[in-house]
Amino acid sequence: MAKPHFKPLLLPRLIGLALGATALGAMAQDAAQQLDTVEIRGVRATLKKNLAEKRESQNIVDSISAEDVGKFPDKNVADSLQRVPGISVDRIWGEGKAIFVRGTDKNLNMTQLNGQAVASSEWWLNEPQTRSFNYDVLPSEIVGSLDVFKSPSADLDEGSIGGLVIVKTRKPLAFKDQLTLQASAEAMYSKLPGKTDPQVSGLLNWKSDDKSFGVLLAISSQKRHMRRDGLEQFSDGKYDVKDQNGAVTNAYASWGGGSAIFRQERERTTTNLALQFQPNPATDLVLNLMDSDMKMNNNNQNYLWQAGGLAVGGVISAVDPKFITVADGSKALVGGTVGPKTGVSFEPIYRESYIKSRVADLDGTYQGGNWQLHGQVGTTNSSGGSSHDRHFWMEGDTRTTISLGPDHYGVKYLDINPLDAKALTLKAGDDRIRRMEAKENYAQGDVTFDLDSGVIKAVKLGIKLRDNTLKNTRIQGTAGPGSTGWQSFSLSDLSTGPSPLLSQAAATSDALTQYAWYDDALVASKGIPMFDKAMTYKDVLNENYQIKERISAVYAKADYAMGQLRGDFGLRFVRTQQTSDGYLGNASGGFSPTSVGNNYTDALPSLNVVYDLSKQLILRGSVSRAMARQTFDLLSPGMRRDGTVLSKGYAGNPLLKPVHANQAEIGAEWYYADAALISGTFFIKKLDTFTYKASKSEQVGSETLTIERPYNADNGADIKGFELQWQQPFGNTGFGTVVNYTFTDAKAGAVAGQPRLKVLGNSRDQFNFSGYYEQGPITLRVSYNYRSKSYGNVEMGGQVVNSAYGQWDASASWDVTPKIALYASAVNLNNEVIKSNTVDGIPVGVYENGARYSLGIRAKF
Repeated sequence: MAKPHFKPLLLPRLIGLALGATALGAMAQDAAQQLDTVEIRGVRATLKKNLAEKRESQNIVDSISAEDVGKFPDKNVADSLQRVPGISVDRIWGEGKAIFVRGTDKNLNMTQLNGQAVASSEWWLNEPQTRSFNYDVLPSEIVGSLDVFKSPSADLDEGSIGGLVIVKTRKPLAFKDQLTLQASAEAMYSKLPGKTDPQVSGLLNWKSDDKSFGVLLAISSQKRHMRRDGLEQFSDGKYDVKDQNGAVTNAYASWGGGSAIFRQERERTTTNLALQFQPNPATDLVLNLMDSDMKMNNNNQNYLWQAGGLAVGGVISAVDPKFITVADGSKALVGGTVGPKTGVSFEPIYRESYIKSRVADLDGTYQGGNWQLHGQVGTTNSSGGSSHDRHFWMEGDTRTTISLGPDHYGVKYLDINPLDAKALTLKAGDDRIRRMEAKENYAQGDVTFDLDSGVIKAVKLGIKLRDNTLKNTRIQGTAGPGSTGWQSFSLSDLSTGPSPLLSQAAATSDALTQYAWYDDALVASKGIPMFDKAMTYKDVLNENYQIKERISAVYAKADYAMGQLRGDFGLRFVRTQQTSDGYLGNASGGFSPTSVGNNYTDALPSLNVVYDLSKQLILRGSVSRAMARQTFDLLSPGMRRDGTVLSKGYAGNPLLKPVHANQAEIGAEWYYADAALISGTFFIKKLDTFTYKASKSEQVGSETLTIERPYNADNGADIKGFELQWQQPFGNTGFGTVVNYTFTDAKAGAVAGQPRLKVLGNSRDQFNFSGYYEQGPITLRVSYNYRSKSYGNVEMGGQVVNSAYGQWDASASWDVTPKIALYASAVNLNNEVIKSNTVDGIPVGVYENGARYSLGIRAKF
């Protein structure tokens, strides 16, 4: 029997590895890239600095500096990035978790810390292990600056098609004063849970008298009570629906749906330690350590109805069933009465979840006359999941009438009152433990030669090696009648009253918005102790996998300049070696280990062109080839059998090819006044493939099975669009604005036998507005972020459409003294609701996260 316990890796191992790397003589990041962000003060000054970064860059890039991040009402980096043209944010849990760039899915974009990867994991059982960075682990307090590269260069890592985000932390010797102490404390009120939580951060920086050595320590501690109210429909496959007259209709049907209240207590502590040493004017060494630890214990209580979940032998019995015709020509069940046996279910879930992420990075530079040596070595690892994921399953008998439509979740329990806690009984329980792990070791070195004459001004030659390992581990606990110590509680045994009203911003009159629910204290004192005594555990081998990647890259880049023309061109040559290990289910119910290798090589050229028409007007262009590797969950070689039809199975595909894109862009930037800009950029991306799922006959051992797995499409997607940006301070009035708009037209190819789909994650229109007032000690800011509808996967015969989303935020600060400031912020002032339906109007989910307000104080000494 496997035990539900995992021992985490320790930060000292990372520190030891990074410190030991000093013996290798690794050198640090290009000194010309250093940003003295600490001395930039005020909104207008930081916006001006951001434009200076953009103007001098050879790439198409947008930047946000430290004071700018601090002025936004943002608690993680994704919420800050939403202000950048072409970027939209995944807010399914109420704050930014992942980003979409220029119409590309979140898995086609990368985020790095100081130019290198940051391992990140997920906490939720159902969350796939992707390459998308989890911004939950990165608070904005540790950030010095952000750069969003929308056009690549040969010395930037491959793996992004939409954009590469590089987060830069502060460096000790960049501070003006020998000793600097900064601190902030605030109280955050979350309206939906009605809770107020503390948020504190501090930074201590010291450097020696001769400015050759410095130490920076930054700590951020945040607590937050979250609540998300949802009305949900859980899509399923096709069934035979039999009515009261015996008529049978083959149709898609929901497994069921419910009214859910999700609550989470987040505690995030992030520590950043940086040591910088400049023993002489030619040498710069920086050791950077980051540790982010999040405890995310949560509880989800869902009062459920079932349709497909009540099927017997693939047949659903229903009275007066209602059907619609969906996009693929099939029927779908959207109404009728089911039951009376098990017409209602209730599933409270109590999870002990976590995410941990660590980085140890050593970099440096050595300037040797007309050449410069740069090196960087480090390691990063993460773990995430739930040490316990306890599901209580309760049932009751009633007839249940459902009525589904666009944003409509009608349900009526005909024979019970959902507020009656005596109507439901505990029937079973399970514990769904999952652990995700990621680790990457990397080493990079390059040399840059500055040339004295000619068109070519500098040449950089480099090499980078990465060793990446991803693991997914599942353990399943089960309990029920007959288990040791089992008690078949009624809901009244674990309840002290009704739930709060939920989803009032989105519910229709016939939606269920209140019911008897579990009391946390009774669950802790009675439910969980009984569960832990009754539970038996076993490994879920078919969900376990390990993927190893060895990535080798060599690159050459040349900077050129001739009159008003400047830029760079280069080539990056990358070799990827993947090994995917997992387990195949066999006919006897056991599992057999399997291992599949996949190697591929990519040549990625790039050209960036800048033409200075005048001091105010700049033209830019870029042509490149980019690639993005497939997500790890799709590469798993494991196969699990269908629980009902044993000749069917589900598997990943470790032989999936990466996504490639040929891309180009051209634009103009007019810096017509101090801290002012009008710009426009047209871009086009041609992707060579996308992934889709299909079922095919395969030989597995001595059997022929129908296996559903992901495949590469023979055609890809065309994405084209434009970005417009306007930044303007209005003279000496103190008022100013930053406005941007992005239009993206994305079309995906078709797969034989399947409907043509919209590109995943793409929104046709994105709009950002920020208005500010800054005069004397007072700073005010209001921001609006909008994205039009976007698209997801296919469910119930049609593609999921996520409704348009627009959110208002605001912040204010008052400098009481030059050293002390009071500030306030408000997030999601308009209480925007997240809504999803299929193209045919079958509801998928509606979620309300509520507004958040904070009040705090900052001090600097």
